[in-house]
Amino acid sequence: MGKEHLTTTHSIAGIITMTGASMAALAGALFLHPDFGIDKTNQSIRFGHKWFGRSMIASAFVTCFLGLSQMTSNKLILAFFAIPLCIFVPITLI
Repeated sequence: MGKEHLTTTHSIAGIITMTGASMAALAGALFLHPDFGIDKTNQSIRFGHKWFGRSMIASAFVTCFLGLSQMTSNKLILAFFAIPLCIFVPITLI
């Protein structure tokens, strides 16, 4: 394609999303694992882990939409892709 790597909004959002999701998974494994977690009963860490993970899922939805919007400018395709994502956002954040 002739472009520099990792310069688009989609790629930066993807890096942030993947790094954040990896950090949430690592924190969950180290601190909240039911058998050997360091702070498995700490409600503050559990609350932060839960909401940070949910925000990473929402960030993944946005990143997917950014990637598609860079591939096409067809409003119908973007709408058919975005509408299910918008439907699943409240379900994800429950």
